[in-house]
Formats: sequence, structure tokens, C-alpha cells
Amino acid sequence: MKDTHWIIGPGAIGRLLAHSLSPLAATTLIGRRALPEQQAVTTPEGERRLQRLKLRTLEQVAPETHDLPRYVHITTKAMAAEAALASLADVMPTTTPLVLWQNGFLAQPRITQAWPGPVLCATTTEGAYLTGDDGVVHAGHGHTFIGDLNNQHSGLAQTLAQALNQAGLAATAVDDIRSRLWQKLAVNAAINPLVALNGLRNGELRDAAYSGHLVAVVSEVAAIMAAEGIQPPSEATDETAWLSMVWQVAKNTANNKASMLQDVEAKRPTERGAILGPLIESAQRHGLACETLQGLDTNIAALEASYGC
Repeated sequence: MKDTHWIIGPGAIGRLLAHSLSPLAATTLIGRRALPEQQAVTTPEGERRLQRLKLRTLEQVAPETHDLPRYVHITTKAMAAEAALASLADVMPTTTPLVLWQNGFLAQPRITQAWPGPVLCATTTEGAYLTGDDGVVHAGHGHTFIGDLNNQHSGLAQTLAQALNQAGLAATAVDDIRSRLWQKLAVNAAINPLVALNGLRNGELRDAAYSGHLVAVVSEVAAIMAAEGIQPPSEATDETAWLSMVWQVAKNTANNKASMLQDVEAKRPTERGAILGPLIESAQRHGLACETLQGLDTNIAALEASYGC
């Protein structure tokens, strides 16, 4: 019997998941409004594929009592994750495993504490962006790490990682997901605000006009990570290791439009609170400098205010 996946949030990662899982599992992509069921995905190699996905609105899912999900993936923005869960909490058992795909470190601890069932957290470097209501571009291959904050559901994480690998999305179950979420937070803080403010693809951050600003961000982030006891995913432990990791991600996703840039272009609220907020709060708690991070947060906030959010 096939696993059943509900994916709440038809954004870039949500649609990429749906395209990948649908050939292997019963998959339903759920959003606030109706979308065309005929959807396109463009691979990192440039091939465009059409696939009919099962799409439902929140209102259409609510009356259904059959095909209860084996997993519920929440792929909304961080600030919308709790509301998205609340919208469907009454139509699925509280034992249903959740998989949180949010950037930052805001929704994950809150939902882990509030949801009675298993809560897995996923952090991914898969690059993807939308091209309208019926298209998503898989801009770069990445890797997804899955685990839970309390290390209580390793078997479930391994099963899901296996399913993602079978679907063509490289994934590994880990017992240090908290550290990996903070590592991803470091990358997001270095890349997302700068590309959003300057209208860049990720790879353009390597240009001389922007690289110095990125180095300044990473310098502050590295000090915060050290204070939090978070090591970079390499043998080195100094600022150079964090900078190398950020440059590698920028290279691997050179053609990607970061999520914050997508939000700015669509005049939507960004995830600055989930990405920059935890770092600034940590810096202040540890008495560390964070003027560069605060400046980015202020500038993103002003940009959001300019389009009425």
C-alpha cells in the first residue's frame, strides 16, 4: 500500500515535493486557492515536464475523511506554519506525523511543543522557484536532512528519508537536526537578505560588489554560532569554515531565486523574522555585535513597508 502525503503550501518546495512524490505515493497538494492540476516542473538540466497533480483547497480537504495521510508536510512560510496546521488539525488524527520544511528556527520548536504526534524537521538545500500558478523550476540539486528536535523518532525519519531518495530528492536522517537547522539559518541569513535587497540570483553574490557585505554578515553569524555551540559541517571550526559553506551553497544554487527574493518580487511579507530574528536575539543575549544583521533586518522591513505589508 502506498504512503499518503499531504503537502500544505503549494510554494516552490511544496510543488517540488509534489512532483517528486506523486509517481510513487498518493500525494495531495493543499493551498488556500485553486490552482491548475496540470503542473510543469523544469529540471536543473533544463528539461520541462508536465504532470497532473492532485490539488485541493483547504475547504475541499476539510470534509474528507478517507485517505488519511501518513505524513503531513507543512511547506508554508515560517510565519504561516502554525495557522496552516490549525486549519487542518480537526480533520486528521493528532498522531499524524508532521514534517516541517520552514526556513529559520521559529516554527519548529513551537509546533514540536504543541503537536501531540511526531514532528520531524527538514532542512534542505534543494533550489526551487515558481514561474506562475502552473510551474516550478528545480534550479539546483541539493540535500535534505531530516530529524526531530528531541531525538525520539529516528525510525520515522529514516523511513521518510528513504521515500525522498526513491523520489529523486537526496535525503538523510540525522540525530542532530537542531544543529543542522542553525547551520541552514546561517546560510539563509547570509544569502537571502542580500539577494532580496539587490534583486540577485544566488550566484551573483560572488561578484565584488556584494561579496564584501556577505563576508561581514558571515563574520557576525560565525560568532553567534560559536556562542550557541553550533559547529559548521566541516572539520574546521572558525569563521573561514562558515564562509566556505555559504560560498559553496551560493555556487551550487547559482541560478536560484532565493525565497526571500521571490517574496519581495511578489510583494509578500518575507521570513526575516524567522531567519534574522533568532540570530539577532541570540547575539543580544550573548552580548555580541550584530549591526550588519540588524541593518539587513531594518532594510528588509522598510522594503516590506514600501509595498504595504
